[in-house]
Parts: sequence; C-alpha cells; structure tokens
Amino acid sequence: MKKLLKNLGIIVGIVILVAIGGYVYLNIAFPKTDPPMNVTVQETGLRIERGEYLANHVTTCMDCHSEHDTKLFSYVVKPGTLGKGGDRLDESMGFPGKVYFKNITPAALGKWSDGELIRAITCGVNKDGKALFPIMPYLNYNKLSQEDLYSIVAYVRSLKPIEKVVPETELNFPLSLIVKTIPLEKYTPNNPVDKSDVVKYGKYLVTIASCFNCHTRMNKGEPLPGMDFAGGEEFILFNGHSVVRSANITPDNQTGIGSWTKEVFISRFKYYDSDSTRYVPVGPDEFNTVMPWTMFAGMKEEDLGAIYEYLRTIKPVNNLVQRWSTDGTVKE
Repeated sequence: MKKLLKNLGIIVGIVILVAIGGYVYLNIAFPKTDPPMNVTVQETGLRIERGEYLANHVTTCMDCHSEHDTKLFSYVVKPGTLGKGGDRLDESMGFPGKVYFKNITPAALGKWSDGELIRAITCGVNKDGKALFPIMPYLNYNKLSQEDLYSIVAYVRSLKPIEKVVPETELNFPLSLIVKTIPLEKYTPNNPVDKSDVVKYGKYLVTIASCFNCHTRMNKGEPLPGMDFAGGEEFILFNGHSVVRSANITPDNQTGIGSWTKEVFISRFKYYDSDSTRYVPVGPDEFNTVMPWTMFAGMKEEDLGAIYEYLRTIKPVNNLVQRWSTDGTVKE
C-alpha cells in the first residue's frame, strides 16, 4: 500500500511539473511574432481618405473601437467617439472573461510606431508583444494589401485625440493561455487586387470585412465543417438575454440569398444609408442586431457588387436560421 501511494505521489508530482513546465513554456515562447517593421507611413490626403472609407465601411474598425448607442437599431456609433473604445463584452454576452475594445486615437497610440501599429493590425500583438483577443480579426487583416493597410494606419493617425484609459482584457483560463498561440508570425506586404477580376476582388473584400467570422457557425472558435457562410452564429445582445443569429449568405435558393439579384443585395445595404433609417429607436426587448448595417451602408456599390459576385461562387448550404429569440436560449 505504501509503495502504491508512493508511486501515485510520484505520478502526481510529474503531472504537476509537466503542467508548470507547459505554463512557463507558453508564457515564454508565445506569441511568436517578428519584431515590428521599420517603416514610416506617409500620411497623404489620398491615404487618409481611403483609410477612412475602409475603417468605417469595409473593415469597420470604427465599429468596435467606438461607443455605441444601445437604444438604436444596429447599435449606431455615438457621435464624437470614433476610436475612443471602452465598450466591454463579458460573460453576460457569452464571452470567456472581460474583453475591452481599446482606444485607438492618437491620445492612446501616440507612442506607438507605425510598425507596431501594423503588427497589431495584421499579427495580433500589442506594442508590448502581448496577444490580442481574436475578436480583433487580425487573421483576416493579415490579407490586407500594403496600400490599404498603410491607408488605415494614416487614417487612425488622423483621428481626433480622445483621452480615455481602457482596462486590460481579462480572459478566463485556459483561454488566457491559448490566446497566446494564435497571433501570426509576420505580415508579408500584399499587392492590390485587380478590380477587373470581380470575383477575386469580392473575395478580398469579404475577407477584410470578416464576413466569414460572423456568418459561419462556430464551435469553440472553430468553424463547423460544411457550414461556411451558412449563418446561425449566435450573439447575445447588450440586454443580456436576447439572442440574434447571423443570416445564411450562401447562394442557397430556399434559405440563403440564391434568389437575390445583385440590385436587391446592394439595396439591402444602401437602405440604411440615410438619416431616416440610420437612427431608428429600438426598445430593450425589441429585435436588434450586431450587424453594423449603418457602417456597411457607406460601402461603394461597386464593392458591394463584387461581394455579391463572390458569394454567388461559394457552395450553397441549406440552413434555415431562426434570426432571434428573447429568452436567452443559445443553441448547442
């Protein structure tokens, strides 16, 4: 009996040592990213204009890094808060901890080099080399063309400085360790996509707009096989109990957008491009959505058309989505 207990003690000791070793290794070895690029982005008027368009209407950086009016449809960004950050997502909304959106105005990023900002956007680590929670879609932004990336950097630098200290994100274990392994090693500058290749250009826009992330059902952060763009991913709204589900945007005729014409697709977005449809009051228990319609509404018709053409090429998936429920029911 004593020998058995001794052996058990040895085994437990080994397990503890392995666990400690693994913990130390993850903290020392990750994230594995290259040093920031030694680059200075020239802030031209054309770049700032392009960056403003991308950050507000395509990559929608400003949607996450600003404050929202939770009493309006699509949680419209509050005027005067662009880049201020501060919104929090926590367990009440299904998040594994407390996730804060950072202040990205010059008041907070003034000491960051352009290389550090580029690394954060495309690789997922901050100025100090700490991993960012991948709700920041750096895996997609890593595909940005160099000129589009530089344009976003130039625009962010041009934002009105807003003094606001945002708390650090606090993730629950073990995600607090896993997140360290997700950042990418480096950003390889990409060439612009030829707009004349409409499908390829549409794929590029779909990628940097992170459509896949929201319109694909996930299981513990991994997409369900065969369900690309088929919708059904669930989001708990700010009231803490209503659940909205993303739409099926595959070209399935019954449950997706297969029967939509390009004109219908474009008009669905452009509907929200006016003051009468942009600022629509919504009660706390009425239907709302995390889809940033009022930001995507500013996308150029040419770009929306390219997105449509690309979506027509993906595999149709028959998946009927119940768009929302009010009892906090989240499907497994």
